[in-house]
Amino acid sequence: MSRRVLLPFLLSALCLPSALAVAQQPPQPAPAPDANTIRLNVVVAPSKGAPIAGLHQQDFTVFDNKSPQTITGFHAYTGPNAPVEVILVIDAVNTSYITIAYEREQIGKFLEANGGHLAHPTALAVFSDRGNQVQQGFTTDGNAVNTALKSFTIGLRDIRRSAGIYGADDRLQLSLTALQQLAARESARPGRKLVLWLSPGWPILSGPAIQLTNKQQDALFRTAADVSTQLRQAQITLYALNPLGVGESLGRSLYYEEFLKGVDKPSNMQIGNLALQVLAVQSGGLALNSTGVADLLQRSVADAENYYELDFSPIPGEPDHPYHQVDVKVTEGGVEARARTGYYARP
Repeated sequence: MSRRVLLPFLLSALCLPSALAVAQQPPQPAPAPDANTIRLNVVVAPSKGAPIAGLHQQDFTVFDNKSPQTITGFHAYTGPNAPVEVILVIDAVNTSYITIAYEREQIGKFLEANGGHLAHPTALAVFSDRGNQVQQGFTTDGNAVNTALKSFTIGLRDIRRSAGIYGADDRLQLSLTALQQLAARESARPGRKLVLWLSPGWPILSGPAIQLTNKQQDALFRTAADVSTQLRQAQITLYALNPLGVGESLGRSLYYEEFLKGVDKPSNMQIGNLALQVLAVQSGGLALNSTGVADLLQRSVADAENYYELDFSPIPGEPDHPYHQVDVKVTEGGVEARARTGYYARP
């Protein structure tokens, strides 16, 4: 494929006009894990139901590359006492202006529910051609966040980035840069973060017509490892919330599922392995699709109502196989544990 590969990303952030006078502090989280600890935020729930509470450390088993590991740290969090912050991202690069206008109404509905009281401290971010614009401070005042949203003008994206393979490539690189910006910014903040990314996703750019050189696969593999590690170290659980619903073909909306398996070596790398939905599922989050944006947001935030924090020591990585698959099993019947599905270990 005679296109440039993904370049190293420069990190920068702009400031979104805010109606917030002060930032509100969430409950104090546990100390951040050191470099020799893998921390998992685990949600346990039935296939159609809310996350459950009441489990204990002995109810969990963590597998690293199918080998059971000793859980070195455990904490159960419930309700508003959970040390969670929420970042709501409006994607103006990969979403049409008409869809964003509808999104804003739905976001307002979510923010103003329950008298405008949000379950967890929340901030707004807008991703546009100019990069990430992030609201200063977190608050549980949904009315204040909605006021900030109303005060911000989201313009049409540069049309040159909308057309053809080169436009798709630009949007892909802009999107990954924005995600890494956010992870770098949030890595300095303690505790868990739910990043709710409202978007049909950036271009997947994979298939028979897309041929990658070995050099390109090497670069993409390094990017995949970097993004995964940044999200993990920042304790970000990512949610890919597609607002198009039935307006998008089923085949396109589910194409990402072909790339969900973690990549263990560069020769297996495809651009689709960096899709928004793939990164979300691999982080322990969800990829959801519905025009009911307010419901999508509420369902995602519900993951913070009951969850479990598990620590374990990683197995040393091998130079040729740095990727480690992670599985979490619970003794409770009729439920499944959802958490990060893997990590890249240091040799």
